[in-house]
Amino acid sequence: QVQLVESGGGLVQPGGSLRLSCAGSRFTLDYYGIGWFRQAPGKEREGISCISSSGRITHYADSVKGRFTISRDNAKNTVYLQINSLKPEDTAVYYCAADARMCSSRWSFSSSWEFWGQGTQVTVSS
Repeated sequence: QVQLVESGGGLVQPGGSLRLSCAGSRFTLDYYGIGWFRQAPGKEREGISCISSSGRITHYADSVKGRFTISRDNAKNTVYLQINSLKPEDTAVYYCAADARMCSSRWSFSSSWEFWGQGTQVTVSS
């Protein structure tokens, strides 16, 4: 069964950094594009980044461009999201998703992704 496990969330002060991880459980992430999404209370789920199976293609939402960096280490079966210069508005549950279509032109739509992790909470507060 395809399973994704997110980790690395927590409570961080504004201006701080976090590195989120998305690990494959009982399957290999090499064959999948991986997306990162976030959802704050009362808001729609927002696509923030994606990376192709090879790592050669990446995309970012305008709201996070320049602060977030997506990468993958297929040897560790893990995709990372480095988050810098955190703002209170970054507070949300962060999810990773996988799909064999990889990082397509419709990556920012949650309906384009087949498999999802359980999410990890990121809270930015002083």
